[in-house]
Amino acid sequence: MADAALRRTPLHDLHAGLGARMGGFAGYDLPLSYPAGVMAEHLHTRAAAGLFDVSHMGQVILRGERAAEALEALVPVDVLGLAEGRQRYALFTNEAGGIEDDLMVANRGDHLLLVVNAARKEADLELLRAGLPESVTVEPLDRALLALQGPGSEAALAALAPGVAGMRFMDVATVTLEGTEAWVSRSGYTGEDGFEISISEKAAVRVAEALLAQEGVAPAGLGARDSLRLEAGLCLHGHDIDAATTPAEAGLGWAIQKVRRTGGDRAGGFPGANRILRELAEGSERRRVGIRPEGRAPMREGVELYDSADALAPVGRITSGGFGPSVGAPVAMGLVPAALSEPGTRLHAELRGRRLPVTVAALPFIPSNFKR
Repeated sequence: MADAALRRTPLHDLHAGLGARMGGFAGYDLPLSYPAGVMAEHLHTRAAAGLFDVSHMGQVILRGERAAEALEALVPVDVLGLAEGRQRYALFTNEAGGIEDDLMVANRGDHLLLVVNAARKEADLELLRAGLPESVTVEPLDRALLALQGPGSEAALAALAPGVAGMRFMDVATVTLEGTEAWVSRSGYTGEDGFEISISEKAAVRVAEALLAQEGVAPAGLGARDSLRLEAGLCLHGHDIDAATTPAEAGLGWAIQKVRRTGGDRAGGFPGANRILRELAEGSERRRVGIRPEGRAPMREGVELYDSADALAPVGRITSGGFGPSVGAPVAMGLVPAALSEPGTRLHAELRGRRLPVTVAALPFIPSNFKR
């Protein structure tokens, strides 16, 4: 029975009808898996298309003539240079250089659309309202959000809205789906080609059912979403990145464009700029890496890492871990000292009182399949 304190998305009854196993996440009652199971949902998404309900995520509109310029005071990315119809990954940083949240920013012409993490929605709204001038309005939205992911996603969505076939990775567009306006981005959180679809709450079930009726589309839950993003080497806020992790430590320097770096036309000017720019230029003391455990036992978040089997003190820890269905073996990510971050470096993890060998690996564990 669902916890009465948990919020429900507009698709809650649809999930129940599909036999979903529900559970709490970021204050919402969400599908963890369906009768096929996490392994099958994961592999089906890699081979065809999985449909995820991500309506728990926060959607926020920023309006104002100087909204892009103002947002650059809060994020270390190039918002002014983001073309209309395009989207960009961004980070809210703090004065210590840590990552308060990661988000997507889309230029939809007369406004910016932000998609933020569910657990950070209220905090991010406070951050925006406190950090932006009064001339920029901050409008939280009540809209559903679907993620259609996998190599079959283009054909499935194009059957309902043919124009999406011409979109590239990180394009955004407005289309009509089942008689309702939908805001579509060609993006996702699996390493596969796919789309994220923002629609009105009242149209959510109709659009989801139309997508599920397409050949090759199957429902997928949070369990598969997590294993897919882990294999793709994608960070989960509150786990792999947090307020004490800097962009350089997280391996997210690629998200900070030259114009915001030292020597760029709009260098700095965001929280934590001194440390962030220094680490981008000189390197950080620790880094996020891939971890490949030996054997079949997954190693989860919090497992401590040692530089030898008999070392007294840990040198790092695993931040995310589990079994990688596409890899066919356990995979994990962790934070380790820079000197121990090269792929092939041997470390030891302490699991249930035993020191087991692991190997630092390059990320991602599987190649991405975005449509460029």
